[in-house]
Amino acid sequence: MTTTATAGAVYDRGYRPYDGPRGGRNAARYALYRASIRRALGIRRSWRQKVAPFVLLGIVTIPAIITVGVAYITRDQVNRQFQIITYREYVGVSSALLLFVALTAPDIICPDRRQHVLPLLFARPLTGIDYMLAKVGALFSILFLFSFLPQVVLFVGQALVSDSALDYTLDNLDVLWMVPVAVAVLAFYYASIGIAIASLCNRRIVAGASLIGLFLVSSVTSAVLVGDIEGEATGSAAALLDILVIPLYLRDVIFLGVQSSDSQLRGVENGGFYAYVVYVVVVATAFGVLLRRYRWTER
Repeated sequence: MTTTATAGAVYDRGYRPYDGPRGGRNAARYALYRASIRRALGIRRSWRQKVAPFVLLGIVTIPAIITVGVAYITRDQVNRQFQIITYREYVGVSSALLLFVALTAPDIICPDRRQHVLPLLFARPLTGIDYMLAKVGALFSILFLFSFLPQVVLFVGQALVSDSALDYTLDNLDVLWMVPVAVAVLAFYYASIGIAIASLCNRRIVAGASLIGLFLVSSVTSAVLVGDIEGEATGSAAALLDILVIPLYLRDVIFLGVQSSDSQLRGVENGGFYAYVVYVVVVATAFGVLLRRYRWTER
């Protein structure tokens, strides 16, 4: 009886030790920071994940494009004083990125909890503090970029359509430091709150709704207590309960040194200082929540 030998293959798949460089804690923190940015922007993900961030970036850039376009059309007029939006007001437009925070913060936090990735992360040279700094830093970087790029478009565009780009730049040198500082204040505030709330939820939709609900409730409560102050010279300290606009009060201090005439804190003695105190308290509370949450997970 003849037997037919069957063809086979032998695979030598062994495990070999890693011989490359070991980055340690800093490398682990940076890798998590970079991965969080990629996830938030939809990089290496489906096209659906890329729609929201770049559509929102386009929306907040529209006022800059329109302003530059109007300045270009009216460049030959003798007395052209028309300006659609100022650099100070544009920082307020960036608060529209709150929707982006509500979508992104849960997306870079909640899956780690639902998929039980945290024990694996903390098995490496990565602490709870490293984790929360990487996540807050990633969201802060994106918010800062998305808020700062439209300002760059506005500044460069208006400089190019002005009579002299050099003269325009010299006349607006203060903008070169005011805008980054104001944008950083706003981005850090929203990033801290967004990550803190997302860390308490397992489901992204719940985290996003909780964030929107927090800002909505605080805004409504403040509006009820402040009442109708239109036309009055003095605002109300109750406006500080609206945590959504706290960065905008600090923006006015950065650009004007005082509260603007349309601010609900106008005329309130030491209103800017109180806004700064509320800002620090809110951010400290957010980091306190994160520290308690991830120090516990680390152990």
